[in-house]
Amino acid sequence: MSAIATTAPVRRTSPRAAVLRAEARLFRREPGSWFWILGFPPLLLVILGSIPSFRKVDPGLGGLRIIDLYVPILVLVALIVTGLQTMPPIITGYRERGILRRMSATPVKPSALLTAQMGLNGAAAVVSALVCLTIGRLAFDVRLPKQAAGYALALILAAAAALALGALVSALARTAKIATAIGSAVFFPSMFCAGVWLPVQSMPHVLRTIVELTPFGAAARALGQAAAGDWPSWSHLGVLAVWAVLLSAAAAKWFRWE
Repeated sequence: MSAIATTAPVRRTSPRAAVLRAEARLFRREPGSWFWILGFPPLLLVILGSIPSFRKVDPGLGGLRIIDLYVPILVLVALIVTGLQTMPPIITGYRERGILRRMSATPVKPSALLTAQMGLNGAAAVVSALVCLTIGRLAFDVRLPKQAAGYALALILAAAAALALGALVSALARTAKIATAIGSAVFFPSMFCAGVWLPVQSMPHVLRTIVELTPFGAAARALGQAAAGDWPSWSHLGVLAVWAVLLSAAAAKWFRWE
C-alpha cells in the first residue's frame, strides 16, 4: 500500500492585510498620537464647557448655548489633528529612514500603506468624536444629534476629506520636519474654517459662503444641521465628497517611496 502524503494548506496573507497588521502594532505604541487624537479634543471641550458664559442660552444663536455649537466643532478638531498633525509625520518618517524604499521592493503598493494609515487614524478620530459627544451630553447637557444618520454620514465624509488631506501632505513632504511644517501651515486655516474661533453660522454672509466651500467649513455646517435635527444640506455633503475624492486622487498620484 502506497503512502499518501498530505500537507496542510498554507494560508497566504495579502500584502495589504500584512501592512495593516504591522501598522496597527506600531500605532498602539505611539502615545503622542493617542493623546492628540483621543485626549486633546475632549480636554479642550472640558475647558470650554467650564466657562460659565458658554453654558448660557444665547437668543442670538436661536436659543442655543455656545457649548452646543462647539461640540460638533471639536469633533472636527479631532479629524483635523489626525489628518494634519498625526499621520503625515509618521509616513514621512518612514520615507526619511528608508523604510519606504525597502517596502518598494516588495509587492506592497503605496495605496496599501496609505489605506492602513487612514483607516487606523480615522478609527481613532471617530472614537474621539464619540468621546466628545459623550462628554458633551453627560457633563454639559448637550443634546445628542437629533438626525443620527445624517450626522454619521457627514462625519464619515469629513473624516475621509481630513485623512485624504493628510495623505496628500504625506505624499508631498520628503521629511517629517517638512510634513510638520506643511501640516502646521494648513492646520490653523482649517481650524478657522471649522469654526474654532468663530462658529461658521455666525460669520458674515460672504465669509460664510467662502468657508462653506472648504471641506471643514462644509463639515461644520453639515454636522451642525444634523445635530439640530435637520438632514445635512446636500450641497455641504457634496463639497465634502468632492474634496475627499480629489485629495485622495492627488495623494495616490504624487506619492513616492523615496
